[in-house]
Amino acid sequence: MDNLDRMFRHLARTVRAKHPQYLSQPFTVAELHQSILPYRLHRRELGLETNEDYEITLTELLSGAHDYLIVDEAMRERLRSELANKNPDPTAFKQFATMTVALSPNALRSLDAGPDDGSTPPIAFDALPTPAASNTPAAVPPATNAAEPPSPRAAPRPSSAQASTPTPVDASRSPIGSRAVVANAGDRCRYCNELLPIGRTITFCPHCGQNLTVVNCEACGTELEVGWKFCPVCGRPAATPG
Repeated sequence: MDNLDRMFRHLARTVRAKHPQYLSQPFTVAELHQSILPYRLHRRELGLETNEDYEITLTELLSGAHDYLIVDEAMRERLRSELANKNPDPTAFKQFATMTVALSPNALRSLDAGPDDGSTPPIAFDALPTPAASNTPAAVPPATNAAEPPSPRAAPRPSSAQASTPTPVDASRSPIGSRAVVANAGDRCRYCNELLPIGRTITFCPHCGQNLTVVNCEACGTELEVGWKFCPVCGRPAATPG
């Protein structure tokens, strides 16, 4: 198992555990790099010693290698051309930050019964969600007696589209340079969609541990360090004066 295989296996596990909507929905390159599989949080599981190793392997994944991801053809050709260079630019994929990609259903299913190196068990993807399946209403059994009152029914569960759109903490309450946010009623973690404790000053989500004070460039999605006034990739101001 090489670095690319290990990255895809860990990506599949992470998506299923924390972002199940992305088993059947696309996501952006910026989301993959910064929120779903950031190097700082997954370094040990990926087995990659340096950030450059991580970026080169991520570039391979985004180039469509092994058909693990469904990617845009232009991005595929550009990244494959870059990887063919003697000294490839490990950050080349960042120019496609807003491009969407998706996990290949065939690649996911192959993890269920495919060969492994014995270090990790197979991942079961027997019932991958599909838009058609998620929108099909459950069958209601016919009433046995018209005179009997109807049995109480559980409240309808939110659709996959609703579940995948959390109410994030208001970024205006966490300007660059701040290390904490204060959640209002109904605020949810943008990573795991769990409700945040109301009125508490927090930095990390108490459910998934993700940093809620991270700020991303509105133009290209690049993660910005605390205190930065401009994006180092596209040069856009980090916050709109007001």
